[in-house]
Formats: sequence, C-alpha cells, structure tokens
Amino acid sequence: MSALIAAPVLLPAFAATLSLLFRRRRRWIGAGVSIGATALLLAIDLVLLGQAATGEIGIYALGDWPAPFGIVLVLDRLAAMMLVLTAALALAVSIHATLTSLDRRGWHFHPLFQFQLLGLNGAFLTGDLFNLFVFFEVLLIASYGLLLHGQGARRLTAGVQYVIVNLVGSTLFLIALGLLYGVTGTLNMADMAVRASALPIGDQGLFRAGGLLLTAVFALKAALLPLHLWLPRAYSGTAPAVAALFAIMTKVGAYAIIRTGPLIFAGAAGRYMIPAALGTMILGFAGFLAARHLRVMTAFGLIGSTAILLVAVAVFQERAMAAALYYLPHTTLAAAFLFLVTDLLIRWRGTEGDAIVVTPGYRGQQVLAALFFAGGIALAGLPPLSGFIGKLLILQATLSSSWWPAIWAAILITSLVAVIGFARAGSTLFWKSSGDAPPSPGTSGARALPLKEAAPAGFLLALMVLLTVAAGPVTAYMEAASHQIFDVADYARAVLPPASGVGS
Repeated sequence: MSALIAAPVLLPAFAATLSLLFRRRRRWIGAGVSIGATALLLAIDLVLLGQAATGEIGIYALGDWPAPFGIVLVLDRLAAMMLVLTAALALAVSIHATLTSLDRRGWHFHPLFQFQLLGLNGAFLTGDLFNLFVFFEVLLIASYGLLLHGQGARRLTAGVQYVIVNLVGSTLFLIALGLLYGVTGTLNMADMAVRASALPIGDQGLFRAGGLLLTAVFALKAALLPLHLWLPRAYSGTAPAVAALFAIMTKVGAYAIIRTGPLIFAGAAGRYMIPAALGTMILGFAGFLAARHLRVMTAFGLIGSTAILLVAVAVFQERAMAAALYYLPHTTLAAAFLFLVTDLLIRWRGTEGDAIVVTPGYRGQQVLAALFFAGGIALAGLPPLSGFIGKLLILQATLSSSWWPAIWAAILITSLVAVIGFARAGSTLFWKSSGDAPPSPGTSGARALPLKEAAPAGFLLALMVLLTVAAGPVTAYMEAASHQIFDVADYARAVLPPASGVGS
C-alpha cells in the first residue's frame, strides 16, 4: 500500500510529459494518453479508497526519510475520498474537452490538465504544510494556462485578475508558514499538532495569529466572503469545460480548512467562519438570481453551495463535519455538471452563446432542457438527488450550534432563491424559445445532433444518482472519515515514528 500512495502524484507527472511529446504531431495520441492516464488514476484511487475504508492511515515517506524530517504522503479516508472525486471529475472533463475539440484550441491543454491533477492530488495527500504550499503553486500555475486556453480578451482580463489574487494569497501563505515555523519549529502537520498542545503561554498568541492567517488563505481559495470576488469573473471568463474542472478548486481550500482546523488549530477559526459563510451564501445566491449568463449563474451557484458546505465545516464537530463531507462531492459534481451543460448549450444553440435570452429553436433543445432541469434539482438541493439529503444532514447537524437559527434561515431562503433562479432561466431558455420563435438555421438542417458530447455530463449526473442511491453506505463512510479527522492522536501516531513518543 505504501508505494501505491505515490501513484496519484507520479502518474499525472508522467502523463503530462508523454502528452507534451505529441502536442504538434499525432495530437490524438497525446489526448489518448491523457484520458487513459486519468482513467487509470481513477482505478488506482478506487483501490486506495478501499484500503483507506479499513481505517488504516497509510504513509509513504519520500526517500525513506521519516517524519517530521522527511516529506510524507498521508492517505486516510478524507484524502482517499478527495482523490476519487478529483479523478472522476477529471475523466469527465478530459473526455468532454476532446469530444468538443477544446483541447485543439491550443497546444498544451492535456499537459496542463495533467499537471493540474498532480497539484490537486499532491495537496490532498501531503502531510506537510510547506509541501501543501508547493502543490498549491503547481495546481495554480497549471490553472493559469488552462484559464487562458483558447485565448480572447475576456479570458486575458479574467486571467490577470486571477493571477494577482492568487499571488497575494501565496505571499500570505508563506508569511503564515513563517510564523508557524518560528513558533513550533516544524511544518509537518502531525508534529505541529503535537507541539502546539505544549506551547508556552507567551507563544500561543503568535501561533493563533499564524493559524488565522493560514485559514484566511484557505478561505481565499474557497471563495469565502469577503475574498470571493475573483471567482465569478474567472470562472465565467474561461471555457466552461475548464470551469467544470475548477469546481474542485474551491474544495481544495475547504479541504485544507478541514485538514488543519481540527488537527492543528482546534477549530479556533470557527467563530469567524460561520458569519462569513452565511454572508457568502446570501451573496452567492443573490448573484445567482441576478445573473444574465449561464456561466456567471453557475459560478455564483458554486460560491453559494460551497458556502453551505463551509457553514457545516465551521461548526467543527464530528456530526456536522460528516454532513459537510457528504455534501462536498455533491456540490462539486453539480456545479461541474452545469458548466458542461452550459458548454453544450453554447455549441448546440448556435446563437447568443450562454445568454439567458429567448432564441430560435434548435436541434437538441429537449435534451438540454432535461439536463438543465436535472442540474437545477442538483444545485438547488431538491429531492430526489443527493443535494437534498446533504442539506438535510447539515440542517440536523448544525442544531447544536448557537448559530442554528441563522444557518437554517439562510439555507432555506437561498434554496428558494435557487429554485426561482432556475425557473426563470429554464423558462427563458427552453420553454419560451421553443414556442415563440422558428427553428434556428444555424443548428438545424442536415447536421446530425452530436449526442455523444453529452456523455460526460451524463456521467456526472450518474455519479450524483449513485451518491443518492448509496446514501447509507456513503454517509457511514463520511461519519468514519469525520471521526478520523478529529482523532488527532491516532493521526500523529500513524505519521510520526514510535521514537517520538506520541501516544506512549
């Protein structure tokens, strides 16, 4: 098991190199290498998920240097779940990009795509805060290229703002690491958790300051108020398929908060995160309702649904964390699904792009209407899909918080707003257009409807259905993962060598 833990980091690195070799000639081989490697990555991650489900925390020490002196990769239930989610999403996006020829609008789509996976998987596996920073930078550098893929003035403007915001975040990340290292003398997360509990009173204030600054950086990645303004323009400015992959990016910030909050900082940021998440939820769905383009609408929906997740995380209790973990894959898949449906709308409609306006009818309109309806149910959290179950779990779990009246009001009101927003957009795009205008010449006629382009979106929808049907086993897994997250002593015993004396 130890060597296999490194595969999610090594495989994308090799696949990126191989696909780069075919960037000019035989590009279909490069695309095949990328898709094949992603499918293999999903299979490996499923094996790791099965091993993590036993409760054993797997460790891989690079260069055989033990923690806290060496670099270690740590696989537990949380990390395994994030690996599988990332690989499943990446497989759908890579196939969609190939079927729609997005990967042929520039030379380096698949190499950048694989380096993005390398950074994501490394961030989920690393047991060291500095290497978390390194993997953050890897995935961010790859995301800069993917964001600009296909060129255009709008993408360039959004890309510049995206780069500036993340450079500021990276700078603050390094400052926070400097503070924490200066106080504890380590950046290994397990070692820092042990040393933090024994800090003298004079160092505790500086340690808390470093922890809050680090949490603010993660909140920036998760687009939490007031650090959320970069996301709508960046995600609506890039290609919808790229934005679908980026749906996991906000979850990297959420993952980092989940990983470090209970382990190192004992949930100290919770009292600040809850009001920020509530405000983000309200602003996210307000922007969702006001949006006039589907990409902007989905981007704001992603902000709002991520805020629902972070409200549960910020309670920092086992039951609420389990509910958040169940909702995490749902909101990621739902937002990615809607971005892919938006891309199909742009390609099949033939006029007006993704603008929420009445247009002439077109071939495939009924298919898109059905997919959009399913996406609306998913993102709004309506039955029968898993979003409804996730919201119910969060509502029940947050009853123990003093913030529960505000949490309940915000979630229920924003759910209603989401339903109204989807009803407005759906009636304009699919109901009015089908009866009020003649067929569009741009997409009708002899051209066959490319239904195969809808297969990746269908795959994501199937995953949400599976998450619903298997709600019992999935919830049990998430409860076990939540318990493991809060068991600091067990994590430290697994990562640190016996000579450290942890747990003895």
